[in-house]
Amino acid sequence: MSHLISSPHTSFSITTNGERFYNITSQIKNSLTILMEHSSSDASSGILHLFTGHTSCALTISESYDPSAAMDVVNFMKHIAPTDLPFITHTQEGIDDSPSHMKSVLLQQSIALIVDNNQLVLGRWQGIYLAEFRTGSKQRDILLKFQPDPQ
Repeated sequence: MSHLISSPHTSFSITTNGERFYNITSQIKNSLTILMEHSSSDASSGILHLFTGHTSCALTISESYDPSAAMDVVNFMKHIAPTDLPFITHTQEGIDDSPSHMKSVLLQQSIALIVDNNQLVLGRWQGIYLAEFRTGSKQRDILLKFQPDPQ
């Protein structure tokens, strides 16, 4: 996926193991540091774009202080898109595949984050998550691209 982008970017992969939220805040911060160190620009503020090219997971910001908050969101998503919906026809990859697509469209495959003075701007209790909606183990790729503020 990252081979399609010509401007400065970086990426990392995470291996998931079932349906839950994976806190990727530290990986994002580390990747931002790498991006800023290798940037040809002196910019220290701008927008960090995150993208995953998968259709059965999503990226989101949620509470990071209490892990049960993220689990509540996962359980809510299971409630609104369970695997036993009678109208589901897309089952070639398993009964969890179509519901995982439904859940991912409710969140997003991309988010934009503010960077100020080389630091992510997040609320006190906010964390960045990969929301995995498949039940099995998956490798998920996350692409990051920094867009500096105009000078």
